[in-house]
Amino acid sequence: MTENELSELLQSGENIPIMARYFTDHPELLPTLMNIAADDRENSTWRAIWIADKIHEQQPDLIVPFLPAITDLALTTQNSSKKRHLLKLISLHDIPPERMAPLLNFCLDLFTNAMEAVAVRVHAMQILFNIALKEPEFTGELADLIEHEIEYFGSAGISSRGRKLLRELRKIGKPGQSKRQ
Repeated sequence: MTENELSELLQSGENIPIMARYFTDHPELLPTLMNIAADDRENSTWRAIWIADKIHEQQPDLIVPFLPAITDLALTTQNSSKKRHLLKLISLHDIPPERMAPLLNFCLDLFTNAMEAVAVRVHAMQILFNIALKEPEFTGELADLIEHEIEYFGSAGISSRGRKLLRELRKIGKPGQSKRQ
């Protein structure tokens, strides 16, 4: 399948399940899919990363080699739909040390931006939590930040995930004792 043929198929969301199965059966064509996903010129290219997300649900090992490119794309895309899927994929894997600082700054900005889509903010919060697991000195600050976001901008999704992550943060770092107290 050529990149042009794939781009045509991406115009309709109805093709997503079929295409996900196709790429699972033909993983050698995944670079073509990821090239389309990296193109921010057309709105429909977010469906390419949606397909990658669907493939990841069935066979995560097929997507793991693309995680550096997925991270780079997450840091640069302006497409909220792409960010949602990209951040979800990143949140499900270990973050390499060299990617931690850029993701920390990026996800802090996303999580605290009430104009971002709730799903984007929830996945950003999960990535921040994953970073806190590797950087325990960040747990207290993250706990304070989550509490603030729940109190002032807490949608159902942010509140639900936030409370769950706060319980985990308290177990690992006892961050309930805020430095501001």
